[in-house]
Amino acid sequence: MASGTETSGSGDIGRTLELLWDTGRRPSRGPRPGLTLERIVEAAVEVADRYGLGAVSMRRIATELGTGTMSLYRYVPGKGELLDLMLDRVQRPSEDPADLGDGDWRSALHALGHATLALYRRHTWLLEVNQSRPILGPAALDGMEKVLARIKPMGLTDPELVSVIVMIDGYVVGAARTQVYEREAERSSGLTDAEFWRAQEPVLVEAMSSGRYPVLSTLSEDAFGTGFDHFEFGLQRILDGLEVLVTARRAAADGSAAPEQPA
Repeated sequence: MASGTETSGSGDIGRTLELLWDTGRRPSRGPRPGLTLERIVEAAVEVADRYGLGAVSMRRIATELGTGTMSLYRYVPGKGELLDLMLDRVQRPSEDPADLGDGDWRSALHALGHATLALYRRHTWLLEVNQSRPILGPAALDGMEKVLARIKPMGLTDPELVSVIVMIDGYVVGAARTQVYEREAERSSGLTDAEFWRAQEPVLVEAMSSGRYPVLSTLSEDAFGTGFDHFEFGLQRILDGLEVLVTARRAAADGSAAPEQPA
């Protein structure tokens, strides 16, 4: 991953919203027939996927499309606005309802967690973008609408429902960053994960035999193995916690709705 962080909403917000929602002026046809905003955004995503976000520039995208740089400015003002279009483009939700589980809120959030992890692994440059203040386009809102429709039956307040989505995304971002960093470390060092830990084994074995680490030394050999799915374990525990909350809210609602019993 390239160092540094880009920020969503760093361009002209009004112009970005016009482009996202197709409410602004349309450019006159450029010198190359068939050049469209959609093709520009797709080319930018492809460059970011292959070479990292730092490789994305108006000049580079123009080269990829075989046109002049000035032609792109007929469609998008600059990289700030282009970045927000890229973010919305990769967030397009699946058209298959089955991709959000089998119907209940828990399966929907479970599917959301795995889909979001897959998104960050496909587009690792997303981890380089500060999205604390996103520009909301149609794809982002379409995705949020579908998730909220599925988790509304949880019976939580509206701020809590939004917080549930934020919670899942926050957990996934942390896990995705760890996975991406692991792959980057393997690529840059030339050592596989197994080779890296094997190089430390003699020192660690001696440390465990010293008596200094009485708890660590009793752990099984597979405690730090790759066979355990840490992501799934953590996601299930988050869902377990939400299940407790949902159950308590439903019990409270049922109790308040029950008729008052005579003394």
